[in-house]
Amino acid sequence: MAALATSPDAGPEIARELLANCERPFDDARAMPPRVYTSDAFLALEQREIFHKQWLCVGRASTLSNPGDYLSAQIDGQPIVVLRNEQGELRGLSNVCLHRMSVLLEGRGNVRRIVCPYHAWNYTLDGALAGAPMMERQASFCKESYRLPSIRCETWQGWIYVTLDPDLPSVATQLEELTQLIEPYGMSDYVETFYEEHVWDTNWKILAENFMESYHLPMLHRATVGPHSRLEEMECPPGRAAFNYHWITKEASLPIGNAHPGNTRLQGHWRRTTALLAIYPTHLVTLTPGYFWYLVLQPRGVGKVHIQFGGGLSPEFIDDPKAADYMATLKTLLDEVNAEDRRGVEAVFRGVHAPLARPGNLSHLERPNYDFARYLAQRTASS
Repeated sequence: MAALATSPDAGPEIARELLANCERPFDDARAMPPRVYTSDAFLALEQREIFHKQWLCVGRASTLSNPGDYLSAQIDGQPIVVLRNEQGELRGLSNVCLHRMSVLLEGRGNVRRIVCPYHAWNYTLDGALAGAPMMERQASFCKESYRLPSIRCETWQGWIYVTLDPDLPSVATQLEELTQLIEPYGMSDYVETFYEEHVWDTNWKILAENFMESYHLPMLHRATVGPHSRLEEMECPPGRAAFNYHWITKEASLPIGNAHPGNTRLQGHWRRTTALLAIYPTHLVTLTPGYFWYLVLQPRGVGKVHIQFGGGLSPEFIDDPKAADYMATLKTLLDEVNAEDRRGVEAVFRGVHAPLARPGNLSHLERPNYDFARYLAQRTASS
């Protein structure tokens, strides 16, 4: 579905409308205005004020275990690559050749050198130009003057984050409180066992909001995880500046949803408590005592969102003799859940375009959505 036509200066106007909406107290909170999801001008504002200025997750560090392992990503129009260099360090680099500006690497993989697919200019794993075929005939050419620009790259709890902002406080600083909240889970040691990429026909914020709230579980997921979730026991605390979260205590539909008998980190009700983490702007993690799964979102225009989808098991279940069976069962369930979510978020995107669409009151279980809207409003309305 195409974006609604908006003037170039409509972005700030929509941001002010969103801010006014967010000034309501939580007990009178409303969903975000429809134009927040449908305006290309507002998306341009998000790219400038949020995506270009925040830490963005691009994947799990454990997937880049060997020298030359890499993953590619994009921040708005800037292609980037994160790779493990020969010293075992993670490096973030611009993924654009310094010759005729071709994108260098696609997807994920392993390379000994970064070789441009256009003219074979090639770079070391630290970004220095190592070779440029036949360029020696050009008297002004100096190989030593070429180096791929660095991109800030840090890790937190086993995740890789990048940013274009040279002055942004570290990821660990911004997420210090979240680190304390989830420390007993030991998420750094969870092992990714699957990874996929998808594109859905919806706005990125609709998918983010869908992840953040569990109010929809009994209905949208009535054939899968809904019956196992106890909404009356759900806790949705106020969010923080860089994230929001909520807890679900449940009798898991899978054995791996509760703590493994060998897990000594989690005690009491925490052995069956799931944490749902929304790390702004686009990193979404379901963290259970036995497994995790995640989404990393990237807008592809107003009406499409690119999704990195992955997950895996806690170390105790990885070491269990039934690990392969557990992984297969988990993936089957998550595929079914994703199919349900896709139907839901694509229906919402169709609905927000309707002339009679109006934002309604939020439930007490949608506190994370309220906090997310306030985050977006504060970032965009200040421009």
